[in-house]
Amino acid sequence: MKIALSGAGLRSAMVLNTLLEIMPEAELVGYFDPQPTFLDKLPEMPRYPSVREMLAETQPDLFFVGSPNEFHLAQIREGLEAGVPRIFTEKPVVVSIAETMELAALLAKHGPERVMVGLVLRYSQHMVDLRTALAEGVLGDVVSLEANEHIGPYHGAFFMRDWRRKTGHSGGFMLEKCCHDLDLYNMITGSRPSRVASFGGRKSFVPANAPASNEEAEIFHVKKSVWESTDDPFRSDGDIIDWQTALLSYETGASLAFHTNLNVPDEHRRFCVMGTHGMAEGDFVRGFLKITRRNGTRHADHDYTKGPRAGQGHHYGADHLMCEDLAAFLREETDALPVSITDALVAGVAALALDTARETGQVVDLAPIWADFDGQGAR
Repeated sequence: MKIALSGAGLRSAMVLNTLLEIMPEAELVGYFDPQPTFLDKLPEMPRYPSVREMLAETQPDLFFVGSPNEFHLAQIREGLEAGVPRIFTEKPVVVSIAETMELAALLAKHGPERVMVGLVLRYSQHMVDLRTALAEGVLGDVVSLEANEHIGPYHGAFFMRDWRRKTGHSGGFMLEKCCHDLDLYNMITGSRPSRVASFGGRKSFVPANAPASNEEAEIFHVKKSVWESTDDPFRSDGDIIDWQTALLSYETGASLAFHTNLNVPDEHRRFCVMGTHGMAEGDFVRGFLKITRRNGTRHADHDYTKGPRAGQGHHYGADHLMCEDLAAFLREETDALPVSITDALVAGVAALALDTARETGQVVDLAPIWADFDGQGAR
């Protein structure tokens, strides 16, 4: 299994090292990155001056796209047109509605099954267990949901210093960070959002809130920024939000209230799913999932902070679970993964529509977007 890499960043190193541990038969045969910064965390491999030359010379079985978001579309296109059998792209896949349609058309032409995506939370034990309960009908029909993703000041400052602070590079915070969450709630409702509304802005990472002491300032530089970075998260040239609330109405009639904030000292990433026959409540950070039937009896009470998988890797252990599934898929031991490239594009559209709603102050009807998307032919 020959793997070629574009974008030798920290995330690429984390995923690839885990995958190589699980798949000892795999090898990295080359990389493209005009400004590599984490090569010390990857096995030694040759560097190529372009993606095209790398793919032509190495003839990989898998092309790993780990570059900044704005480069994904062009590099995925090169992989598809070069005939690479499998492409893995990090999320979010593309940065605009126009790019979404362009990629959907490419996938219809070349085959969506050739592209895998790193929406890692679909692989988490939380979602494995919740999918089982949903399939068993424990919750009945999903009626309403509430959820959040709240990240600590050290992580929020990273976004305000990193290339992700600029919507042109990242697509915006809701897309870059919360596409995971939006994908999960599409999965849970079994449908796409039909209308969305949103409010948000930037109130924490502004000059008036800059730290008064060096000791406090250290918090905001814990997580290293590399490409296109800036030093001061409170006076940066970024245009992303640091808080946002969202309302989503789904094609099934279910609704979601979602909240994200980048300056929360006690992090959590909670969700609560209310159905006609029960409810499920969980928190990725605190490591639990409780499922309760409508008569008050407990169907499941999972504590993921204990057991053999506790503390296994990043994303609440989901990175390792994802790589196990990827290895099985690449070895052709299974013919499907828990999340598809189409799922990722749908989650991306939801995130982009939420930012449109926030910017315009209007409820956004997604029906015309879905009609265009479906018309591209990708499934």
